Amino acid sequence: MEPDVSIETLSIIRIAVLPIGTIPPALLRDYHSMLLRHHTIALSAISSFYTEHQKSPFTNQPWESGSLRFKFVLGGSPPSPWEDFQSNRKILAVIGLCHCPSSPDLVSVTENFNVACKSYSSALVRRCFAFCPGDSQLEEGDKKGENLILFPPSDKQTQEFHLQTMMQDIAASLLMEFEKWVLKAESAGTILKTPLDSQASLNSEEVIKAKKRRLGRAQKTIGDYSLLAGSPVDANAHYSTALELARLTGDYFWYAGALEGSVCALLVDRMGQRDVALEDEVRYRYTNVILHYRKSFIQEIAQRVSPLSFELEATLKLARFLCRRELAKEVVELLTNAADGAKSLIDASDRLIVYVEVARLFGVLGYQRKAAFFCRQVAQLYLQQDNRLAAISAMQVLSMTTDAYRIQSRASVSKVSGNNETGLRQPDSGKIHHHSIVSLFESQWSSLQMVVLREILLSAVRAGDPLAAWSAAARLLRWHYPLITPSGQNGLASSLANSADRLPSGTRCADPALPFVRLFSFPLHSSQVDIVKRNPAREDWWTGSAPSGPFIYTPFSKGDANESSKQELIWVVGEPVQVLVELANPCCFDLRVDSIYLSAHSRNFDAFPVSVDIPPNSAKVITLSGIPTAVGPVTIPGCTVHCFGVITEHVFRDVDNLLLGAAQGLVFSDPFRSCGSAKLRHVFVPNISVVPPLPLLVANVVGGDGAIILYEGEIREVCINFANAGTVPIEQAHVSLSGKNQDAVISIADEALQSALPLKPGAQVTLPVTLKAWHVGPVDSDNAVGGGRNAAGNTGRPKDGTSPSLLIHYAGPVSNNGDPQEKESVVPPGRRLVVPLQICVLQGLSFVKARLLSMEIPAHVGDSLRDEDNETESNTDRLVKINPFRGSWGLRFLELELSNPTDVVFEISVFVQLENTAKEDDSSPVQDSPEYEYPKTRIDRDYSARVLIPLEHFKLPVLDGSFFTKDPPPGTPSSSRHPSFSEKNTKAEINALIKNLISKIKVRWQSGRNSSGELNIKDAIQTALQTTVMDVLLPDPLTFGFRLVRNGLETDSEKKAQSPLSKGSVLSHEVTPMEVLVRNNTSEAIKLNLSVTCRDVAGQNCAEGADATVLWAGALSGISMEVAPLQETRHCFSLYFLVPGEYTMVAAAVIEDANNVLRARARTASPNEPIFCRGPPFHVRVTGGEM
Repeated sequence: MEPDVSIETLSIIRIAVLPIGTIPPALLRDYHSMLLRHHTIALSAISSFYTEHQKSPFTNQPWESGSLRFKFVLGGSPPSPWEDFQSNRKILAVIGLCHCPSSPDLVSVTENFNVACKSYSSALVRRCFAFCPGDSQLEEGDKKGENLILFPPSDKQTQEFHLQTMMQDIAASLLMEFEKWVLKAESAGTILKTPLDSQASLNSEEVIKAKKRRLGRAQKTIGDYSLLAGSPVDANAHYSTALELARLTGDYFWYAGALEGSVCALLVDRMGQRDVALEDEVRYRYTNVILHYRKSFIQEIAQRVSPLSFELEATLKLARFLCRRELAKEVVELLTNAADGAKSLIDASDRLIVYVEVARLFGVLGYQRKAAFFCRQVAQLYLQQDNRLAAISAMQVLSMTTDAYRIQSRASVSKVSGNNETGLRQPDSGKIHHHSIVSLFESQWSSLQMVVLREILLSAVRAGDPLAAWSAAARLLRWHYPLITPSGQNGLASSLANSADRLPSGTRCADPALPFVRLFSFPLHSSQVDIVKRNPAREDWWTGSAPSGPFIYTPFSKGDANESSKQELIWVVGEPVQVLVELANPCCFDLRVDSIYLSAHSRNFDAFPVSVDIPPNSAKVITLSGIPTAVGPVTIPGCTVHCFGVITEHVFRDVDNLLLGAAQGLVFSDPFRSCGSAKLRHVFVPNISVVPPLPLLVANVVGGDGAIILYEGEIREVCINFANAGTVPIEQAHVSLSGKNQDAVISIADEALQSALPLKPGAQVTLPVTLKAWHVGPVDSDNAVGGGRNAAGNTGRPKDGTSPSLLIHYAGPVSNNGDPQEKESVVPPGRRLVVPLQICVLQGLSFVKARLLSMEIPAHVGDSLRDEDNETESNTDRLVKINPFRGSWGLRFLELELSNPTDVVFEISVFVQLENTAKEDDSSPVQDSPEYEYPKTRIDRDYSARVLIPLEHFKLPVLDGSFFTKDPPPGTPSSSRHPSFSEKNTKAEINALIKNLISKIKVRWQSGRNSSGELNIKDAIQTALQTTVMDVLLPDPLTFGFRLVRNGLETDSEKKAQSPLSKGSVLSHEVTPMEVLVRNNTSEAIKLNLSVTCRDVAGQNCAEGADATVLWAGALSGISMEVAPLQETRHCFSLYFLVPGEYTMVAAAVIEDANNVLRARARTASPNEPIFCRGPPFHVRVTGGEM
């Protein structure tokens, strides 16, 4: 049998093409391709070369439309025993190809050509084409005869024309030889035999039958030559005669051959015109052909020779003629019969050819799986031959089946699909279509796929192709590891290693092996390299472009769904970037990855390789890095892996498809889940673009980057050092705050940063920041106390999200290296530096409780209510010392009990802010008032202490109705004596007074040299004063005082000579002038009824009754007076003490016609209830005088 046969094959002339001498392979292929262009020569083109020596037997030769068809057999072919049966099997011409520069001796060339032609006795025409001869060879070639044709050196077009002319000459020569043969056969006859005849015993009867058959066979052969000569009408006439003679003689084999020739003549005569009637005629005739080939079967010689091959060949010819999808059922039946009949063929080569043709025709129909099955049958026949060439053929045939079995090498993927697989994903690239998954992975084929890959591996090993063997082993191990035993996995690993040993270093393969590589994530840049889009038209260029790490993405941006789902990743030239990938080794052996690095199809990215060891059945996440080198887009479709001695590219999308197929049950196992890795959501590959170099600002806290440990309320200045680590100067910078507890940052010396601009590369600047520790909440109190006890040995870490951060938005020049075009089109982005101030606040002093204390100290009656010596006292003495001649009745203290749970010692200082003593304008601000400090209080560790804060100095100077009065309701007449009151407004006013009081009291602490702070006493004071604030802050409506009226004749020197103890003393048995001072602390005049009482040590009134010990002159009761607003009124009287001792003077008054302010201050329930005011007691010391 012969491969690639069709019905028209009977009309094709075979020409052997033989290389003569030494010819470079490239030139031989070039010369052969030139010949292939002339496979058809029109009869009209050979008329000038054709000479009719006698009348042509081809009376119906179509000179205008006919042609001669050639088949060039490079290297020739051995003679066939069936040449007499089918003349097209003969080599009817021989063409020799010679390269004159390689074979300069033309004599030797001619001899070699003649020797080569002796093997083809059936050749009717012989020509030797010698290309590129020299001058001497041209002269010598003219003498060598017509068989040697020289092609002088010329351009290719000229050579093509020359070769065309020679092929027309060969066609004309063959036509004339055909005529001679036909004329000779008709006149003299010829004996035609086949292997079927030679094997039969020739008895007398068979000899007679053979003589009768000779005429029919001769007519059939003349028909063959007529068909080869391009005359289908003449051929059909001879075939008709042969059919009649063969039918009469029972020569079924030749009958089938003549009938087959008649079909070929019919098709050649129609010149490619096909219709239903023609198809039916061809189908009918070829059915008879197959039937008569079957009838010619001889059982006696079936083991040696059989016409079965012709029967199958005819079946394949009919199937090829009918091969189209509309007739697929009929064609499949014919091919199935041919495949079944091939099992009975004696020659394995014939069986191989049948399987090849069946596979081809199934492929033409589109039945790829059936075609792949018969390709495997062909490969099996090749593998039965123990030689390298057969193994190479088997490997090539099996590689044709990989597409059908979905195990094709990635090298066989077309460029279009390759671009779709390895290129960067488009906006909808995340959508993996279901049909693509099905086409890639079909779990029900796994066993068959493994068998095919093993056959490819075996054939590649036999063929000595280590790269093909490595590829097959890699595909087998990667795709079917769950079905391979541990020993089989180790064997495949050994095959990979052995194949790699036979490959040169650095060999690349399109098919990856292990490990499985998937994209884990594109990690966010650190907070020091955030990129912010820049709006040069605004001074605050960063506004409206809040960064999200390196991703510039706004989910609310306008556009369609695809546009809004895009993510853009920005990298900077010269700055390292990182990508996290996960590697999985689902096999039972340790996997050594010699190197793995990011695969960038663009040329503006340099990747850094790393090596990694992966234990059996485990996964590992690694970081791959690289540096962008130029501006433009970057594509990262996967990783390049050097493993098992070969370099392969692992595409992320392939693994994504695999994982989706595993999730849908289309593949057996998920390699990452089988290795214990968690399920990973699909990671989109963003659009990566590289921008020009940007400035890079790095920050570090002077003194260490650990947590800044502060006690509650501590104030500390921290210096932060900023340096430009980039290659571009910083021209713009802005500092702001973010996060919680922003109040902890008291001040930022931003002017230090602004004055350093532009900050050149490598330059540094220090920015002082003043911090104040906040109050530790009750939830964190336990942690704060624990942290405080080991603060000396452990720096600690602040609680996440509690510390504020500095935001520095900075940018370089607006232009790119002075390029005006880029300046107009693209503005380099800016950056945002986030400096977390990592403040760890520890609980310092803790409040145990706060309460309000009262104290009553009687005053002494003296010459004056103010002592002159007080002028020389310090401010602190004025705060903490009490004038004994003034006393302090109803004095109130705020007591704060503090506990020190830490390991350090604290010193507490109380600072109060009082109004200026000098008479100043009421509009002077409070912050201008002087601040006074109380003496310090020391609190050792694990101890408590109490701090007293006198509140006497914070009373309001005037009891004004504005504290109680707000806008009167409509319809109420405006009257100062009848104001309206609102409980709600009163509470608001009380809160305002408390806040004002709190703002004037500061409790500060200090520990060691550098640690200081301020306690938060707001809540404590507000709680303690909530119910008694009116008594603490509001003055009494009336205040009373007593003063001695000395004799005016005493000199100043005598007054100064008196001891302090004698200043307030009174002599008995002397008239002592005194005066009582009544002060009105309101803004309205007050009418009152005053009374003065003198009591002894027993508390009895000693100025009345029969036992009175004090005599008096003047009025002591029923004294009516009116005191002007904010003024004092005096009432004078005299006392005469009869008995020395201690006496107490008390003044009291009943206010007449009190207004609502006084009633509100006195908290009276009834408007008719009298308001009684009593002053504090004043002590009088009476000493013995002269009787």
